[in-house]
Amino acid sequence: MAGNIVLGNGNILVALDKNAQVRDFYFPEVGSENHVNLKYPHKIGLWVDGEISWTDNPEWEFSIDYKTSTMASDITAVNNRLNISLSFLDIVYNEKNIFLRQIAIKNLGKKERLVKIYFNQQFQIYAEGHGNTAFFNPHKQSIVHYKGKRVFWVSGLADGKSFDDYCVGVAGVKGKEGTWKDAEEGALSKNAVEHGSVDSTIGFSLEMGGESERQVVYWITAGKYLSEAEELHDYILDKSPDHIMETTQDFWHAWVEKSEIDFSSLPKEFADLFKKSLLIMRTHVDAGGGIIASGDGAILQYGYDNYSYVWPRDASFVAMAFDKAGYKDIARRFFEFSNAVISKDGYFYHKYMTDGAIGSSWHPWIKEGKPRLPIQEDETAIVLYALWHHYEASKEIEFVESIYNSLIKKTADFLVSYRDKKTGLPQPSYDLWEHVWGISTYTSALTVAALQSASAFARLLGKEKDEKIYSDASKEIREAILKHLYDEKEGFFYKLINIDNNNNNNNNNNIIIIYDKVVDMSSIYGIFNFGILDSEDERFKKAYKYTEDRLFLGNGQGGVIRFEGDEYYRSEAGGPGNPWFITTLWDVKYRIKTAKKKSDLKKALSGIKWAADRALSSGIFSEQIDWISGQQLSVSPLIWSHAEYVLTTLMYLDKLKEFETGNQ
Repeated sequence: MAGNIVLGNGNILVALDKNAQVRDFYFPEVGSENHVNLKYPHKIGLWVDGEISWTDNPEWEFSIDYKTSTMASDITAVNNRLNISLSFLDIVYNEKNIFLRQIAIKNLGKKERLVKIYFNQQFQIYAEGHGNTAFFNPHKQSIVHYKGKRVFWVSGLADGKSFDDYCVGVAGVKGKEGTWKDAEEGALSKNAVEHGSVDSTIGFSLEMGGESERQVVYWITAGKYLSEAEELHDYILDKSPDHIMETTQDFWHAWVEKSEIDFSSLPKEFADLFKKSLLIMRTHVDAGGGIIASGDGAILQYGYDNYSYVWPRDASFVAMAFDKAGYKDIARRFFEFSNAVISKDGYFYHKYMTDGAIGSSWHPWIKEGKPRLPIQEDETAIVLYALWHHYEASKEIEFVESIYNSLIKKTADFLVSYRDKKTGLPQPSYDLWEHVWGISTYTSALTVAALQSASAFARLLGKEKDEKIYSDASKEIREAILKHLYDEKEGFFYKLINIDNNNNNNNNNNIIIIYDKVVDMSSIYGIFNFGILDSEDERFKKAYKYTEDRLFLGNGQGGVIRFEGDEYYRSEAGGPGNPWFITTLWDVKYRIKTAKKKSDLKKALSGIKWAADRALSSGIFSEQIDWISGQQLSVSPLIWSHAEYVLTTLMYLDKLKEFETGNQ
């Protein structure tokens, strides 16, 4: 996993791994172009007493976190064999496209000695390793990597002086590993230019007394033109790295502390994790409004693609979390993005690039000779549902009016029309896990809530005809859910159903339904979260218990798995599957929703603790954890996981306040 620390400003997204190496570097849009390949992280090495140790050597012991309430790293690395420690402070400047690292090097030994620190960088510009150029600029004492309209300018200072050693070379081809291998000799050849598949290394030599400390500052500026990247380099020297470091931390501290949320009733570590989650979420928000699922490029080693796309589903949950936490401007920009990319027929595609282009997909347009829409209908419904939450938080009536016809009505009309004529339920689409095709309980329940939202918008704007159409359709789908998706005998909600149209005649009373009886946490979550049944309804109580018995792990790490037989990242054949942060926090929401008195919230708080205990030391949540070891699995971070933590925490605080003001 790449993301132990993520930093960003809406144009740049940088991820640092567990060895403080740059593993991902997105520019000029968040998620659109990753210029660092998983195989070639930006290495850092310390040459001491005639030998070098790179920070990815297991002998380095790391502590990785963020500075409190700000988007700046707080990383320490200790090498006891070499008697050296490193302290990292890393930022992406909030105002300009600058990545800045400040490293304090401490000689833990008592002898004076020469210490050299080397920084290696191998940019795969436009995600390609060919056709790149790197050169040494003697006028600016810098290394420049470029290809087309992508320029990365590398430089640094130690005691006011630039690096004293450098090399540009060929890497990854013709048996050449890269210039970092030359650094292992303690000296570089100062080759000044290369093209093709290239890397570069710069070095700083430091005479260090016993138990002394020296500081090195390193930076990368990013631009579309050489002049732009150079101007940013000059800007750093003019303003000073210390000034940029300080103002960036001040900005993010003010940003995350602006909320008036009262955390006094929460353990401090939970409140700190809440603030970290907001900042981590913010790194994945593009300046154009798109919100990507994850910038973790490491997922590429397991498949054919990554998560650096805008899934309307994931992004909508993140937008709701930002709205609820008081960051309505971020949510609004996402809905503006949604308004720009919605299809002419009123549905959203599988996923998008942050520039609005349609993202990659594995959903076919035809199956078994029959055309189908390659969509997950919940991704259309969730945008409408989240938009109503945004209106409730912002009361931006003029914004709602401006997008009523282009987004609200368009999506609502699609949801009304895209229904199975025999059952009244939504037509089949892929489920929210992108796993199977059919009419799922979750999607159907969300469609009910989305159409209720559309009806509320229409009522707000005096559009009585639309209000009735959407309200009636919502009621019809709710009734159809209880008729067709609930198993009266067993007392649970199906994962999904499919209609066997091959054998059906035109008699609506003779519907042949194929049932998928796999128990799925999203089914019961959809029923209670989107208001299909009240939590006191006996059908709901029975269905929740049915789900709990099958998906809640009583051994290993605990938590809640997605559905029976989930094999995604499952480490042991025949195991139950892995718990996800999302599904486990859904259960916490249920505990909060059904609490009758303050003491009932203890179980909910223990669920929040479950999540907090399994975050990385930096506060990052992945997608899921290994059900035996507890190791984080899949992408890290997954921004939806952070959104659920924020939403669940706020729901807990609201319920607690309700009890305390009511003296219950």
